[in-house]
Amino acid sequence: MTRIYTAAHIPRSIETVFDYITTPGNWPQWHPSSQAVSGATDHSLAVGEQVIEEYLVAGRQGRVVWTVSERTFPSRWVIEGEIENGGGSGGVIAYILTPQNDGTFFEREFVYKMPNLLFALLDSLVIRRRIAAESTQALEQLKAVLTRDEVRKVTQNSGEQIHE
Repeated sequence: MTRIYTAAHIPRSIETVFDYITTPGNWPQWHPSSQAVSGATDHSLAVGEQVIEEYLVAGRQGRVVWTVSERTFPSRWVIEGEIENGGGSGGVIAYILTPQNDGTFFEREFVYKMPNLLFALLDSLVIRRRIAAESTQALEQLKAVLTRDEVRKVTQNSGEQIHE
């Protein structure tokens, strides 16, 4: 399993940040991997709701069906994705929000498993770093959309923290 962790302080209310990031129609505005979304895209999704996302992640295009598996307004939101024609592969994204210093501390965690040993090797050599870079860019763009301030990023893979 690979874990990509990014975090940022956003000087906006926790409710504003939560509503924005959990509304799929906003994803292409701030996440570079999100090319388009369809289905339930115009509101903050509740448990059980689904959205289809067309993505370009680490140079790989595809479609994933995301299902909301957890929602605790305004502090936690979790989606589980299954890649179409991906043989059951996918991942889990968790958003954790905490009120902090006149704003919100936003944490994004993406956990995924590669479908076979070859992809696991490619993940350790190339893919993980590309996904981590895209995740960092996503939070920078999110923060720019919501405020224009700096971002802090931490990547964590298999329990080992790497500060870049």
